[in-house]
Amino acid sequence: MSENAYGAASWVKSTYSAPNGGTCVEWAPAFASTRGVVPVRDSKVSGGPVLLVSLESWTGFVTLVRASEV
Repeated sequence: MSENAYGAASWVKSTYSAPNGGTCVEWAPAFASTRGVVPVRDSKVSGGPVLLVSLESWTGFVTLVRASEV
């Protein structure tokens, strides 16, 4: 799916993304609370593909990253 499918979604850049424009991940939190899925994309390619992750999987991923201090 392209970003156009999400209209005016508000994207949030991960605090774990590199400040130099390297590894940049964004997610759209409004979809998580209203649709039960979390859209994730590469912030450098805002019009590119969007990965849809279940809310449960996203929560597990964030918990793991925070525990690992990656």
